[in-house]
Amino acid sequence: MNMKTKVRTLFAVILFSCTSAVVTAQGLPGDPGGDPGGTNVPIDGGLSLLIAAGIGIAAKKGYDKRKKDNADPAQDKMDV
Repeated sequence: MNMKTKVRTLFAVILFSCTSAVVTAQGLPGDPGGDPGGTNVPIDGGLSLLIAAGIGIAAKKGYDKRKKDNADPAQDKMDV
């Protein structure tokens, strides 16, 4: 390893060591609040966006495949 790589590695180790010390140096958790019987997790926020993105990607792939399958074979021979 050259000197530049060693310096970068040392810097990364020191940075992550300091960051982990700061992250774990939090106080004891207090009362989380909320209703003890209810769920406080907003599942719909990101999940609906992921589903919409998946549908969009699937539609685009289907469109591209259909466009490729319906291409004029005579046009392909003329390009060669």
